[in-house]
Amino acid sequence: MVFAPGTPHLAFSPGEKPGNEPEEVKLQNASKQIVQNAILRAVQQVSQESQRREERISDNQGHIQLGVGELTKKHEKK
Repeated sequence: MVFAPGTPHLAFSPGEKPGNEPEEVKLQNASKQIVQNAILRAVQQVSQESQRREERISDNQGHIQLGVGELTKKHEKK
């Protein structure tokens, strides 16, 4: 490519207009967006599963404590 003196050295492919993104850049941007969305969904899913797991553990601890309390009350009645 030969540039005329004093002209900016911007190179465009034949048929490409300044301001238009090349197809490859568009595909790269779309790929990045797909990956970012997939990562975001995965992080949200892990977060939700962790929250559910913590709630189950909390519920189970409550049931265990309830059970112990009930046993104590039964022994007190006897």
